[in-house]
Amino acid sequence: ELGIRIPRPLGHGPSRFIPEKETIQVGKEDTTMHTLFAESFATLGRLDNVTLVMVFHPQYLESFLKTQHYLLQMDGPLPLHYRHYIGIMAAARHQCSYLVNLHVNDFLHVGGDPKWLNGLENAPQKLQNLGELNKMLAHRPWLITKEHIEQLLKTEENSWSLAELIHAVVLLTHYHSLASFTFGCGISPEIDCEGGHTFRPPSVSNYCICDITNGYHGVDEIHASQAGSIPVKSVCEVEALMEKMKQLQECRDEEEASQEEMATRFEREKRESMFVCSSEDEESAATRDVSRHFEDTSYGYKDFSRHGMHVPTFRAQDYSWEDHGYSLVNRLYPDVGQLLDEKFHIAYNLTYNTMAMHKDVDTSMLRRAIWNYIHCMFGIRYDDYDYGEINQLLDRSFKVYIKTVVCTPEKTTKRMYDSFWRQFEHSEKVHVNLLLVEARMQAELLYALRAITRYMT
Repeated sequence: ELGIRIPRPLGHGPSRFIPEKETIQVGKEDTTMHTLFAESFATLGRLDNVTLVMVFHPQYLESFLKTQHYLLQMDGPLPLHYRHYIGIMAAARHQCSYLVNLHVNDFLHVGGDPKWLNGLENAPQKLQNLGELNKMLAHRPWLITKEHIEQLLKTEENSWSLAELIHAVVLLTHYHSLASFTFGCGISPEIDCEGGHTFRPPSVSNYCICDITNGYHGVDEIHASQAGSIPVKSVCEVEALMEKMKQLQECRDEEEASQEEMATRFEREKRESMFVCSSEDEESAATRDVSRHFEDTSYGYKDFSRHGMHVPTFRAQDYSWEDHGYSLVNRLYPDVGQLLDEKFHIAYNLTYNTMAMHKDVDTSMLRRAIWNYIHCMFGIRYDDYDYGEINQLLDRSFKVYIKTVVCTPEKTTKRMYDSFWRQFEHSEKVHVNLLLVEARMQAELLYALRAITRYMT
């Protein structure tokens, strides 16, 4: 009546992939979740949709919030506005406007110069110099060398200190992998964010206006109710997967493959991972809005063995997070190594001993296969792991989803999310995304930290 345009949310619930009624409803959460919601709200000034999806796994969410709070707000080598700007640079590399918009607001809130937001070329030269490392970490971390580190640390008046660089690297890897989570779980923008609302009235063609007041939202709900019944084929998939796990365990107990055979299986899996590509492989052009925050928009993910390039295998026993990366981070940016280590462990070891409708299941073999497959795609090999298990446990549609979410998250579609593990709970699929996020972050960190170690020695 007053002529004020009232925004209407574009989506229903925090995720485009998970029906709203299957997410944790605010107001119906338990005490632990309520505490986490309060912490998240106090830290971010809002209860964001990432938190509302991650809360399926409260133990992980607690560790995640603690780490993110430390990186963005506690004492550290970088000033606050630099931290948010680096978050914008990292999220923009994957065209993740959801995270970019959140950090644009935070950047301005802590006194950042609005001119920097017109494009990377308006930011200080020191931050511009980080562009090359940002792009390689996001898309081809195996190409990072000690020379790249040297350029950042030795550029006269715009040089980075080692401690600042460690802080920047952790922020870049944090936001690359958080972009993977955002796209992998189909996180919707909040109503007050760009893309989260519309001023148009609901179209009458879809449903009657009176239905809205009765809480009916149209076509989506019909599909959701149809999807509620699990097809028989899907149930068989769970049984088959459990049977494979049992057989692999028996084979493990009976005989162990030789080191040569293990190495061959790794190379085979690494080669095969190149031929797994997203079925919806259209180029998603970066919008000008997001692409202004980074240079070289044509640079993206390429498999490391393409175009005659051979990248030497990164052997985990030569440089691992536990033995090398952790102590380097902790030495130069105290407490962060500890926080990251805890977060990696929680994601890797998290289990409720369930698989779809089955209880009391040991899922460690499956979790390890997912983690090691991601590291294998990055050229990282564990000598004590039999890579033959990956092909037994991860089917093609699942591999397509994993590779898309980890390497080109902006191309993830609802169809991909729906097509793997069709009979599993949404909370289990969110758990898969936590594994993807942490394995990806650790892989990026390993390449960057190894280059820093080589520079230092």
